[in-house]
This record gives sequence, C-alpha cells and structure tokens, in this order.
Amino acid sequence: MNIPHKWREQFPHALIEQQAIGESRADVFRLRHDGGTDLFLKSDLLEEHSELADEIDRLRWLQQMGLPAPVVLDEVTAAHSHWLLMTTVPGQDLASASELSAEQIINILATALRTLHQLPVALCPFDHSLQLRIARAQQHVSAGLVDETDFDDERLGQSAEDVFAELVATQPKTHDLVVTHGDACLPNFMAAEGCFSGFIDCGRLGVSDRFQDLALAARSIESNLGLAWVRPFFEAYGVEPDEQRMKFYCLLDEFF
Repeated sequence: MNIPHKWREQFPHALIEQQAIGESRADVFRLRHDGGTDLFLKSDLLEEHSELADEIDRLRWLQQMGLPAPVVLDEVTAAHSHWLLMTTVPGQDLASASELSAEQIINILATALRTLHQLPVALCPFDHSLQLRIARAQQHVSAGLVDETDFDDERLGQSAEDVFAELVATQPKTHDLVVTHGDACLPNFMAAEGCFSGFIDCGRLGVSDRFQDLALAARSIESNLGLAWVRPFFEAYGVEPDEQRMKFYCLLDEFF
C-alpha cells in the first residue's frame, strides 16, 4: 500500500487494511500499528468534486463543539491525492452492531441526531442550504458523476437529467434549519457498550432542513431493520414524519 512517505516512516511496520463499507469515492484504510490503537487513513483525488477537505474542516469543528468524531491527526497532499490521518471512534457502526437490538439502534440514532440538531445554527460555518445543494447536484449531473445504475428502485431506468428535473419541481416550501450530518445512514453512527460513541463520514455536515437527516435515517432503518422500525424511530426522535420532505431529501441524495 503506497501511503505518504512521512507516515510510512512514522509507522514502518503497520498493517494497512482497505475498508469496504461506504459509497464515498474516497478510499478508506485501517492502520494497525504496534504503538497503540488503530488509526484510519482516508484519501481522495485532488479534484473539484472531492469532499475530503470538507470532511477535515467538519471534523475539526465537531471537536471544537465537543461532539464525538474522529480526531484529525494530520493531512498530506501527495501524488495528486489528498490524505487524512485520523483516530478511530470506539465500537461498531449501527449497521454492523449485531449485539444491539433494533430498539437500541433506533434509540441510539435518535439520540445522536437530536444532540447534533440541538447545536446553535449560528455557530455552524457550513451552509448546506437547499439552494446550494441543488446547485451542487446540477454540477454533479453536468460532470457525469451521478450513477444512474444506483438510483432507488422507483427511478431506475431514468436519466440523471430527468431525475434532476423532478428534484427542481418538487422542492419543499417548509424548511426547519438545524445542524445536520448530511448522510445520516446507520453506517455513519458508531456505538460502544450500548451507547452512541461518535459520528463518522462527516463531509456533508452543515446547516440544512432536519429532514435532510431524518429522511436518510428512515430509509436506512427500513433497509437494515425493516419498515416497522421507522415509526418508533420518529417517536424516539420526537417529530412526526413529513412524507413530502422525506421523499424530496431521498431524491436529493441520488446526486451524491
């Protein structure tokens, strides 16, 4: 594995394992070394649509806010790539935590999202307003970055341009702005000893409608645990589902 030279010198005998989970274009590796706990490496090409620099900024901000997430240890630009070295978050992600019951999983997720959503919006420097996200979605369509084969079942066979037209036509009129994770699926929330232990994959964190998170969380719960657990999740979080906004934010996610 060809990692930046300074880290190869720092960890000469490390075992580096590529991680398979996740849909990000970035590569993620676990670094096992003799000096202590495992670390994680993340790399992405130095290009316009890379989100790694965004993630680094957001991880540092979460640390300032006192919320659990990987700690940025170092970053390097080398060989046309951007590299991040960070700590691990203890435990397992909520999609892999087989020792947890479905009820525990939805309660941990609801608690984590409430904690994040209660942060003062004025303190968050990351604007993920709908106008900006739609503009970014259009950029991804123009750049050919939208995987049409990965659309949700009801949109398979449509073009990215057609789905984008649907996105523009169905924008919600209600916006309840909070600090959102941006990709609130079960694999991006960690738990240890039955409690929430940290946020991961935070490159899309920013101020947006709370249903940006709730929509993706509900979809992930349905996929991993079954539809029967979606209503209890909303009860644990403390709001009523808004089907129109949920459908819209799942549609928006097709472009990222």
